[in-house]
Amino acid sequence: MRAIRLEDKLSAFTEHWSPKIVTQFNGHDVMVVKVQGEFVWHAHPDTDDLFLVLKGRLTIQLRDGEVHLGPGDLYVVPKGVEHRPVADEEVHLLLIEPAGTPNTGDPATAAVKTAI
Repeated sequence: MRAIRLEDKLSAFTEHWSPKIVTQFNGHDVMVVKVQGEFVWHAHPDTDDLFLVLKGRLTIQLRDGEVHLGPGDLYVVPKGVEHRPVADEEVHLLLIEPAGTPNTGDPATAAVKTAI
């Protein structure tokens, strides 16, 4: 049994907006991702969207406002709410969502999630 070092997992890749599965529990993927720039506006009709900032500053744009997050901050976008994450500089995130959830809300446009 070994602990998962998120810093080691994050140092194993460079691409942005490409979630990496570090473990699973109770049918959920626990992922790390590096983000920079603007993601697409999207919603998840069947699940909430959890963001935990590990490093950097993230803005989650909502149609009726914005949520600003820094290291250690967590925000859950309720299911069905349209949102867009934006990062002026590189941000490292921890994400937890039901296995198989497409990151864009649409399987046709979602990034393929790989385990590391």
